[in-house]
Formats: sequence, structure tokens, C-alpha cells
Amino acid sequence: MAATTPAPRIRNARLALFAVFGLNGMLSAVWIVHIPAVTGRASVSPTTLGMLILLMAACAIIGMQAAGPLADRLGSRTLTAAAATLLALALLGPAYAASPVTLGLTLCVFGFANGAIDVSMNAQAVHIERAYARPIMSAFHAFFSCGGFLGSAFGAATQHAHWPIHLTFGLSTAFGLATIGAAIPRLLPHAESTVAGAHTADPGPEPAQHFPAISGDTDPIRGDGQSTAPTARDTAAPIAKPIPDAALAPERTTDDPMAQRAGAQPGPARMGGGEHPHAPRPLRPEPIAAEAGADAAPRIGRKVLALGLIAFALLMAEGVAADWSALQVKGRLGVDAGTAALAFTGFSLAMTLGRFGTDRVSGRFGRVAIVRWGTLLAAIGFGLVVTSGRLPLTLLGWTLCGVGLSGGVPQVFTAAGNLGSGTAATDMSRVFGLGYVGLLAGPAIIGWLDKALPLTAAMAVPLLAMLLCAWGAHAVAAPTRASADR
Repeated sequence: MAATTPAPRIRNARLALFAVFGLNGMLSAVWIVHIPAVTGRASVSPTTLGMLILLMAACAIIGMQAAGPLADRLGSRTLTAAAATLLALALLGPAYAASPVTLGLTLCVFGFANGAIDVSMNAQAVHIERAYARPIMSAFHAFFSCGGFLGSAFGAATQHAHWPIHLTFGLSTAFGLATIGAAIPRLLPHAESTVAGAHTADPGPEPAQHFPAISGDTDPIRGDGQSTAPTARDTAAPIAKPIPDAALAPERTTDDPMAQRAGAQPGPARMGGGEHPHAPRPLRPEPIAAEAGADAAPRIGRKVLALGLIAFALLMAEGVAADWSALQVKGRLGVDAGTAALAFTGFSLAMTLGRFGTDRVSGRFGRVAIVRWGTLLAAIGFGLVVTSGRLPLTLLGWTLCGVGLSGGVPQVFTAAGNLGSGTAATDMSRVFGLGYVGLLAGPAIIGWLDKALPLTAAMAVPLLAMLLCAWGAHAVAAPTRASADR
């Protein structure tokens, strides 16, 4: 089947969300590189700083849990606008904080906004990905990484030029507000009516990726009532079919969430004997998970827990690499700090580049393969870190960790947004919360183990976690209609 270019509105929404993800990474990085200057201005000790960072993390988790139900009710575009605006304005707080108390209060707001935007922008990403009918989630996360790089470079340059903190943060806030004003109107409206009520049909096994219809009585990809669910052949195509603007009009459809169905191909088993194979589908689709009865909630709850545990393990390993890779290389091999820093450089560069390539691989082989083989590759990387006593092999190990971990988290978030429940954004917030706990807990666990074990030996913990993720990778598979109806 020949692919056509997506509708301009869909392409614009994707580009706009790239900007939002990049902005989130940039604002976070500007704060991070200014931590020494801000804490010095506010007379904050290292111990107090650790407590404030934990407080900010706790507020981020609260923001995630609050954002899920709000996104289900108000839509991801509305919540993304509010959270991004709050995040940009909250960045000004640390610039003017003159005491530990005021710094703590401003970091609470900054953390809350960061958690809220994580959920809302990823919920919007699921909405846009479904409109494209092919995997595009990993590219959004790649732009977050790019934004982080640009923000850290900007922050380092302004500090080198001895700019006042309030000037740097003020310019960052102004740039953020301008970006928000340009990007938000281009996002897709009322995402809660599609993300929340969606069900991902998967009549065949992986690798094919299947995305449900957006909304309305006809398939939004074709607009003629015919199904366009991707087949294994179709998903290899670089671009999906366009969605007419009428299918994306800002209409409230939450009063009938079952008006959306998975794009299952029509066939003899679904049609009467006299129907033409390409006859339009009935306006009222077959029941999806939301109609399956009381059994749907426990099933989705178990799925959310499984996805949350995978997110916990993946982000735990990512946190370990970010915080401990350079220290592990320096302590194990006795190299200087500049050489040791190459471990994290290789890891972060591999993760960013890997995310740009993950969507194409996912479209060809499926998200289960991305998680399974990616975590196995990360396990090999951690294995090299644990066993190798040579610098090239150790650096290779950390780089393999970056490649292996690059695609896992986006696949988990896509799966969480397509469980077929009536509260998809809330489901995503639960998965986000567990993952964020892992990001915080991983470095702390290694720190505790470092008191009893060599630091290199402690890297066996993320290695084991990666093997467990590979074993449980089937949790990210798209649910079949049969499983949804059980």
C-alpha cells in the first residue's frame, strides 16, 4: 500500500510537540547547570541541597498524579499549556531565592510543574502517534535530550560570560513563554476523548504496530469508513495516511467513548455474507475494553503495574548511568576526571542518537522487540562494566547501555496510553510515577551498596534489572481484542 503524506495539521502538531519536549529539557538543564550558583546565593549546604532535591522530586510525583485525571477531563493540550507555562514561570523562582526556605518553595513549584508536563505532553504524544498510525514516540524523547544539551550549553556559556543568574533565567523564561505561545495552538485538541477511550487492536502477533482511530464515526485516516489498521507490510512504510481536519475538530466526544474502535481489518468473519469486502463499517463499532464489564478494570490495573515496574527498572538503570558512570570508571581504572567523564558522554550521546532511530525499528519489529533486545543489550553493557578492567571495553559497556536503554521508556509510555481504559492519562501518570521513583532510587541504591561492595560490583543490580525487563517485555505488547474482552 503506497503511503501518502500526513495532513499538514498532524505534521504541525508533531513539530509543535517536538518544541514542547525540547523546551522541557532546556528549562530543566538551565536549572541543573546553575545549581552551584543558586545554592551559593541562597546559602544552602550540600546536605540541605540533597533534602531540597528530594522535596522537588516528591512534588514532581504529586504533579504527575494530579495531571493524569486532569488530562483525562480537560484534554492533554489544555494541561500541556498550563503545565508548560507554570514551568517557565517557576524557573524565575530559584534566581531570586535568597534563603533555603524560599529556594525550597520555588523548587516545589518547579518540581510540580515538571511532573505535570511529563504526563500531559506524553499523553499528547500518544494522541499524535495514533494520528500518524505509526511509532513516533521515541523522537519526542530524543528532542527532550537535545533540549537538555542546548540548555546546558546555554547555561555554561552564560556563566562563563558572568551573566547574572536572574538575566539567564529571565531570558530562558521569556523564550519558554514564546515557544509555548507558538506551539500550543498547533497541538491536537481534546486528546482526552481519544487517548482515554482508545483501544489498540492487534489481531496478529508483533511486530506489526496498530493504532486505533482518533474519533468520530468513520476512520480518521481515510475518512471513508474503511479501516486502515497497519499490517506488517504497511508499518514498514515511512509515512501514514493523512487525517482530514474534520476528524480532528475540537469536539467533545467523551460522552460516547465507545464511538472509537481499533482499526481491525474488515473480513468475512465480521460482515454479512452479501457485504462487499470494502464496505464501510457500521457507525456503532463493536465493544472495546471500556465495554467489557467489571473484568476490564482489574486487567488494566495489572497491566499498569507491570508497565510501571518496567519503567522503574529502565529509569533506575538510566539514573545509575547518569550519576555513577564517571565515578565507576575513575574508581575502577584510576583515570583522571576528564577521561572518566567520557563514560557518561558516551552513554548520553548513544541514548540520544538511539532515540532518533528507535521509531523506525519499532515500526518494523514491534515495541516488544525494542524493550526485549534493548534491555538485553544494556545487560551486555553492564556486564562489560562489571567484568572489564580495560578502559576501551568499559567505555564501550556504558555506550551499549545508552543504546539499549534509548528506546525502552518511550515504548512503555506508548503502551500505557493505549490500554483501552477510560482514564488513559491517569494510567500513564501511574506508570510515570513508578518510573520516576526508579530514577531516584537507582543512584541511592548504588550509594548504599557502595558502602559494603566495590562500586563496580554494585553495577550487577542494574544488570539483573535489565534481564528481568527482557523477561517481562511482553507487557508492552498491544492488547488483542480477545484479551480486552475477557
